[in-house]
Amino acid sequence: MDYSEKWGKDVDEAVTLALLELKLSIDEVDIIVLEESSKGFFGLGSKLAKVRVEKKAAESKKSERTEETRKKPNEEKEVQRPEKQTQRSEKQESFNEKQADRRDRKDSKESQKRRRHEKVEVEKPENLVETADHPALVFVAELAKKMELEVEVTAKKNDDSIYIDIEGEDSGTIIGKRGQTLDSIQYLASLVANKGKENYLRVVVDAENYRSKREKTLEQLAERLAGKVIKSKKTVRLEPMNPYERKVIHAKLQDNGKVTTRSEGEEPYRRVVIELK
Repeated sequence: MDYSEKWGKDVDEAVTLALLELKLSIDEVDIIVLEESSKGFFGLGSKLAKVRVEKKAAESKKSERTEETRKKPNEEKEVQRPEKQTQRSEKQESFNEKQADRRDRKDSKESQKRRRHEKVEVEKPENLVETADHPALVFVAELAKKMELEVEVTAKKNDDSIYIDIEGEDSGTIIGKRGQTLDSIQYLASLVANKGKENYLRVVVDAENYRSKREKTLEQLAERLAGKVIKSKKTVRLEPMNPYERKVIHAKLQDNGKVTTRSEGEEPYRRVVIELK
């Protein structure tokens, strides 16, 4: 492999991960920053850095010449090595896939309660009533005010959930890139709403009906990429997503008879993989 693309909390971390994969030092590569990291506003709306690390041309040619020289004295033995390496790679890949599947099953069973605040119900129940003084609503409204955003914040609730809606000309700032800021605000609002409470209250924060639109976009993406996998017969790996967005992709393709989905990687770099059955 002559290059590696990695995500990280910052450029340095992404470069380090790429160097480890390539097994090269920083003097042997060229670094291209594809996306800069950002801390956002008070930690909200933060985004990861992405880099492409490429082996320098001179190093690549030198490596090829060294490999050719090494092969000549003992050509017959060297011919057999790639096959053994391929077998080891296939075994390792199979092992890694089994480990990933086990992690997915464990994640879906053991982490469901821990991640309840990240689960979003797009369709609102019918038994909601308006509220004007709920702690979660007050928190979101004050946060928007401190951010000096021109938005209107309203909320409706029942015994199990509270839905907070944000509308206004600055709602795009509240949403952030791929909804990252919105998710962060929702997480904080959930902490406020459930502080010191025994019964968990689901908190959903939405802006300009973003979540419904995002869900439809993800479903369309899932169908399009599934078609690509079927046509090319090649596995497709999506960009890192949060647990809810991965769930949308899995749910959309779970009844597809030709492809299957799984998740791989560790948070916050966990992503969906679509492949043939």
